[in-house]
Amino acid sequence: MTIAPWLWDSLIGPFAEFAFMRRALVATLALSLSAAPLGVFLTLRRMSLLGDALSHAVLPGVAVGFLLFGLSLPAMALGGVVAGLLVAGIAGLVSRATNLKEDASLAALYLVALAIGVALISRQGSQLDLLHILFGSALGVDAPGLLLVAGVASLSLLLLAAGYRGLVLETFDPVYLSAAGGRGWVWQQGFLMLVVLNLVAGFQTLGTLMAVGLMMLPAVSARLWHEHLSAQLVNASLQAMLASLAGLLLSYHLDTPSGPTIIGCAGVLYALSLLLSPGGWLPKLLKRPHRVA
Repeated sequence: MTIAPWLWDSLIGPFAEFAFMRRALVATLALSLSAAPLGVFLTLRRMSLLGDALSHAVLPGVAVGFLLFGLSLPAMALGGVVAGLLVAGIAGLVSRATNLKEDASLAALYLVALAIGVALISRQGSQLDLLHILFGSALGVDAPGLLLVAGVASLSLLLLAAGYRGLVLETFDPVYLSAAGGRGWVWQQGFLMLVVLNLVAGFQTLGTLMAVGLMMLPAVSARLWHEHLSAQLVNASLQAMLASLAGLLLSYHLDTPSGPTIIGCAGVLYALSLLLSPGGWLPKLLKRPHRVA
């Protein structure tokens, strides 16, 4: 059975002919498997904006790694992890020492971190360096970058599987977990570390500003389709993978930036979920009782 030429050229050819497209696809699919489930837990914990805050908070660490070692992925990744965890930790300390809630202190800190990171990169690097770090380039993923994403995704999935029951309990009933002798703060800090690791892994492919999109948009969409947690986790990953595939193909054919195009595709899936899902607008409209004259 032969494949139609237009189908090959549109969907298969770019990945069959170019190694950089294959690397980009593997990296974004791996990130979809690990980041999207974390986004589901963030939405359930009413911490949806935390991912956005942390994605900005890693920028100063990435900038320091860039200034010291250039475009060295290990150095920038390590700096991003340290900066993200440091901002999250300081936000927690501020909320305990003052009357500010943790989300308010985190919002203030991530804005400061974003400003510092942009200033550092702009001072020592070129505009191209700044755009690369802020918006990423999935089509520019090299072998070390692919190994980083695959390693973080594998570690995240293993840790999520190992700590699934405890994380679910800490998410839905932290009081019971504390009464049963569980250390809720351990689960929370471990979860935040996974979020930071996935954001750092995603910054090369999607940039520090776009990495959170693949984590949160599919997760929010999945909540519209399912009530059960397991179904939401699977749906979120599938939507993220579909957005990655469609975004890479559109980026290739339309010559658009890969990261924003992938997130744009995730946004389209979110819009369709708002319209068509069981919790969306159209089913609710059809269920409304019609008035009888």
